[in-house]
Amino acid sequence: MTDTPHLTQLALGVLTESDAREKARKARAAAALWRDARARGEARIGDTPPPDAPARPATPLLLPPRDMPKRRRGGAAGRAALLHAIAHIELNAIDLHWDMAARFADRDLPTGFFDDWVAAGDDEAKHFGLVADRLEAMGTHYGALPAHAGMWRAAKDTRADIMARLAVVPMVLEARGLDVTPGMIAAFEAAGDEKSVAALRVIYAEEVAHVAYGAKWFNFLCGRRDDDPKPAFHALVRKYFPAGPKPPFNEEKRGEAGLPPDFYWPLVNDAG
Repeated sequence: MTDTPHLTQLALGVLTESDAREKARKARAAAALWRDARARGEARIGDTPPPDAPARPATPLLLPPRDMPKRRRGGAAGRAALLHAIAHIELNAIDLHWDMAARFADRDLPTGFFDDWVAAGDDEAKHFGLVADRLEAMGTHYGALPAHAGMWRAAKDTRADIMARLAVVPMVLEARGLDVTPGMIAAFEAAGDEKSVAALRVIYAEEVAHVAYGAKWFNFLCGRRDDDPKPAFHALVRKYFPAGPKPPFNEEKRGEAGLPPDFYWPLVNDAG
């Protein structure tokens, strides 16, 4: 047996890192260590508890949603602002996935559950790097603009309920990314920014798997409890995310990820 850290120790190293670039680097390195330990048959989950909230860089300034300035539309400044918002989402997603792996480490779960969220956290770290590189190529950087302060709210609200975490984070919030990314890709294509288009296409392709991980493990746990997944999902989203999902929906990609329309359309009707 080697001295490879337990998974929860690896997660703690990611979650307690405040520098954005270093957080992404640690996430990728931790994922590689986990995969190597799994290949050798030496992977251990561990029991190191995650922090209540992840460490954050000094910038960007985090604002309540109602105080966020209107994002500029069009032009280089507008595209930079959009990329900055995407970078912020990706940085938060690194923490969301590593927190998923560590926070529920004491549950009776197959090792494949942890494999999936480590893989998702690795992807998000790659995505952050791609977008941060584009920002710097445009003469700016992550942290240059204010950002949304509410992105950890869903994780905080669902910290004691694994089913709620799966329902709200990958199956609602990340599924939203499948809906909006094609429009963003089209906007950058229209501007002739092919490098940003390439980065967004990578993100778009890989986010389908993250939503699918959520649907897979939500259905697995429903089966273990002998619950019907659809009403269970509806009840949890109504409780923890009452605003519900917002159309229009990318039904093709949601379907690929294991989210049929009768999972999300009734929630839209609830919200009016």
